[in-house]
Amino acid sequence: MKDASRKAVFLDRDGTIIEEVNFLSEPDQVKLFTGTFDALRKLREEGFLVIVVTNQSGVGRGLFSEENVHAVHARIQELTGDAIDAFYFCPHLPDGGCECRKPGDGMMRQAAMDFGIDFACSWIVGDKLLDVRAGNFAGIRSILVKTGYGRAHEIEAGESAVFIADEILSATEFILANKDQAA
Repeated sequence: MKDASRKAVFLDRDGTIIEEVNFLSEPDQVKLFTGTFDALRKLREEGFLVIVVTNQSGVGRGLFSEENVHAVHARIQELTGDAIDAFYFCPHLPDGGCECRKPGDGMMRQAAMDFGIDFACSWIVGDKLLDVRAGNFAGIRSILVKTGYGRAHEIEAGESAVFIADEILSATEFILANKDQAA
């Protein structure tokens, strides 16, 4: 494991940085939210690693392959100017009992080992309560965005999220305004 000294922002994918498409499997379905490009650029300029952590049970359901997931991620990289340092995804079913599926923290723990990430100076941003819970489980500050499914989870997440943002750019501005405060 690398020395844990780097800071990261873990981002959910669907409904957070790109528009929600039920079981997204084709690169031509990818549409960035307004502000995603600028948000990722600002995070990188401030020295944050940008890591996507996403549940993709469509693989486990046989709806699409891991190759489809990689193709979607390649399209996101193309649209963001390669602003994402890594993508981690859980292909398992919700009841699969794995440690990687959010609200578990397996994907974030793997990223921490791969990149030497310090959770105390890192964040997670997502549009679901399970994203907030994953961050809380790992000891990472959590932000809920109101895009995607966020509005439906706003009341529940309000008790455990550090901040509720309208969208990814306002979440980024909050992170940058509070970047020097450890969790």
